[in-house]
Amino acid sequence: MKKTRKRYAIIFAIFILILSWEATPARQLKHLHLEIPVCPEGAQIIRHSAYTFRYEEKYEQAVWIAYKLTAQQINGSFKRKNNFRIDPSVKTGSASPQDYKKSGYDRGHLAPAADMKQSETSMSESFFMSNMSPQKPGFNRGIWKRLEEQIRKWALARGGLYIVTAGILQGNMKKIGKNNVAVPNYFYKVILDYKKSEVNGIAFILPNKKSTS
Repeated sequence: MKKTRKRYAIIFAIFILILSWEATPARQLKHLHLEIPVCPEGAQIIRHSAYTFRYEEKYEQAVWIAYKLTAQQINGSFKRKNNFRIDPSVKTGSASPQDYKKSGYDRGHLAPAADMKQSETSMSESFFMSNMSPQKPGFNRGIWKRLEEQIRKWALARGGLYIVTAGILQGNMKKIGKNNVAVPNYFYKVILDYKKSEVNGIAFILPNKKSTS
């Protein structure tokens, strides 16, 4: 019962996060052409060409990654690079590919490579380790992949969406690698449709495990 209440509390918090985008225009970063979640003063916010994120050294990954998903990003011609590497933009140092070696976890994309096809730069940047989180293979290649594919269909149908995604960095989490990368027990995606006068949104929280649903 306690776990159920906690999950509902997290879902509620995510929707409050969505509402905060609309309610706090002072926090809108116009030069990014993207509104970002509310975050504490001094947080490490990094912008790449197609996505923005807040990095948390304690967990060696992003607390959230936010980006606009458009037809250009989905239908672009640039292919996967698979050039996983340290992100030089993270001033405290990001996780490295070696942290995942023989860990039993995939280097799971938060902003998917398939959402970054509009340029060679955006595709390459999607393989920075700051855009990765440890995911069980059955999760990363299963239900998480299917959700990503569904979101791309929604984005094409609706003319673009805003996405916020990451692992839920709470509770007892396993650590992997020399950099002690936290392994989230759950991952979330928040999808927001800004195209109409009425804001529409939906959020998903999925356990980091294989699912047949």
